[in-house]
Amino acid sequence: MAEILAAIDDSVEATFPEQVSWQAAMKRAIRSGVELCQHVQVPTALAHPAAEADFPVFVPVEYARRMQVGNPCDPLLRQVLGGPPETQYAADGLLDPVGDLAAERSPGLLQKYDRRVLLIATGACAVHCRYCFRRHFPYETAPRSQAGWLAALKTISDDPSLDEVILSGGDPLTLADSTLRWLVDQIGQIQHIRRLRIHTRVPVVIPQRVCEPLLAWVADSKLAIYFVLHFNHSAEIDVAVSQSLSRLLGAGATLLNQAVLLKGVNDSFEAQRDLCLKLVDRRVLPYYLHQLDPVQGALHFAVPDATALSIVSDLREHLPGYAVPKLVRETAGAASKTPL
Repeated sequence: MAEILAAIDDSVEATFPEQVSWQAAMKRAIRSGVELCQHVQVPTALAHPAAEADFPVFVPVEYARRMQVGNPCDPLLRQVLGGPPETQYAADGLLDPVGDLAAERSPGLLQKYDRRVLLIATGACAVHCRYCFRRHFPYETAPRSQAGWLAALKTISDDPSLDEVILSGGDPLTLADSTLRWLVDQIGQIQHIRRLRIHTRVPVVIPQRVCEPLLAWVADSKLAIYFVLHFNHSAEIDVAVSQSLSRLLGAGATLLNQAVLLKGVNDSFEAQRDLCLKLVDRRVLPYYLHQLDPVQGALHFAVPDATALSIVSDLREHLPGYAVPKLVRETAGAASKTPL
């Protein structure tokens, strides 16, 4: 099988148009399983319309071009192509597996832990990951404009116990930079807020999103800005992604990564080792390795705790400490992530 597959670097580069703006990349993204299968030259029978009806396929061309041509088991393809297990009801599957709704202080503003709040800045994402813990979140209830965010900003301003704001979603980097700059400036004006954390997968899937306007507001902010990225596999890191990471670092941001342990994607010592080394070589610190949140429709990705613990134990044996992520589980209502 390996002999007939194209290497990652030689995959489908010639199939796709040249780089476009990040906005154009969002518009031209692949929106069906059949189209995705055709692009990477695997049987279209792998697509599953019933799974897509519940959670649509959305895959940027820039991400698809890193998949191995002809390989239905490609670890990147597995993350984004809907399949039959998603439509099978699981008794232990939850619609709100991490207790987001119970943690709302105001619409779209969540507080689960001391000193920090999380703002759902948008419901839009630049890629639909099939294991997403917010795939059932009622985004229509969260504000999505400057006027809508004023209540959340006032809540933050009125609470001096807070010193950090997290922007999440969806993905906050799907917002226009003028909107992001306004929001970051408003947060920066709150005297007791010191740090801004941005949870995003956009630089992973559309690296040209790291553009001059974005770098400008990152560099200009008085806040300490942390980008918490979401790489799950070393094949997600190509030359364009590496260049974008370097530009974020040059603008003064700190880069962390949180991955999810996924069956059939990265549930081996070798996969995790390669990812961690590729990250630290690019000055991105592995932060968390999450056990799967038990969201309805994604439990087929779950990896047993014993396997997860064995992988992390092997990482500690073979890698420097700073290259080993913390293995954690998020439990609804808990005061912190739970180390395993």
